[in-house]
Amino acid sequence: MNFWQTLPKHFLAVAPMADVTDAAFRRMIAKYSAHTRADGTLGGPDVMWTEFVAADGLIRATPEGKVKLMADLIYANEERPVVAQLFTSNVDHMEQAARLCLDLGFDGVDINMGCPDSTIEKQGCGSAMIKNPQKAVEIIKAAKRGARMGEADGIPISVKTRLGYNHDQVEDWISVILAECPAALTVHARTRKEMSKVPARWERLERVVELRNELSPETKIIGNGDVLTRADGLAKIAASGVDGAMVGRALFGNPWFFNPSRRLPTRLTALPTHGVNRDTIITTDTSDSTIEYITLGERLQVMVEHTYLFTELLPFKNFSVMKKHFKAYVNGFPGAAELRTSLMELESGAEVESVVEAFLKTRSL
Repeated sequence: MNFWQTLPKHFLAVAPMADVTDAAFRRMIAKYSAHTRADGTLGGPDVMWTEFVAADGLIRATPEGKVKLMADLIYANEERPVVAQLFTSNVDHMEQAARLCLDLGFDGVDINMGCPDSTIEKQGCGSAMIKNPQKAVEIIKAAKRGARMGEADGIPISVKTRLGYNHDQVEDWISVILAECPAALTVHARTRKEMSKVPARWERLERVVELRNELSPETKIIGNGDVLTRADGLAKIAASGVDGAMVGRALFGNPWFFNPSRRLPTRLTALPTHGVNRDTIITTDTSDSTIEYITLGERLQVMVEHTYLFTELLPFKNFSVMKKHFKAYVNGFPGAAELRTSLMELESGAEVESVVEAFLKTRSL
């Protein structure tokens, strides 16, 4: 089934980010972004991606190594629709890995053709695919075969890439991808050379949409880059004409992102130390009575919950992965720097919980 055709007209997606959007983080997003829409349906992110997974490793790894890689492919039903992202320059490995994702019950498979990491590029993968369009086409065809795309029991193939490598290559590179009629195409609105050093050029996605209309009308186009808030993502969709927006860095420390009625405060202000609950939130905008701002206490307790879930679901991963999340959750309030310093020294969920409880007690004195 091609779930892409069932999504809302303007949809929002969770970006694949290494050592960030793992099973624990996706589950936190599913839980805390859940809300009831006006029509009574349950809302949240409209589609989620896994972290990218090496198809070569899935096929060639030792049994012990494969167990660790398979941890990147665990998911829960509340994350659906969920797409497994793969990377490889080996056609056979892509076909086999896509078939594995089909067997695992994923809703779709995405091919990473945009990661700028030098280690990935040395394997001919990620952004390196932009320089080898013939290989990119072979990889897409292999993924379709493995996932049985178009067949009754198959799942759709999508691609994530950039505007180009050293310069804008929308006309030739994007056209090559669209000619293969993927179910969806995500375009990070920067070149590989630009990395994230310049603002994302969403205006170029208007041309991507025009090419889609000419070459593959059924393909969903997803814009990626600099989506700051839920409202910002929807505005960028409307302005560029794409079908959806993918959210990346704005999700750090913010599993509430997709919930329109709950929001992190824009500013936390130090309060008097006596006679006031110091967990009170002071915001720069209280004009919207429909918004419930996340208290500091809830924010830190959710961080603790996230930590425990990480250690439960991903015992093979180094605990230091959680520390980038600590930096995101713990900022913008008095005492944040000291708390972050303490958290960087810890190695377990129990230790994190103890330090957070002690910190919150000082806030209520």
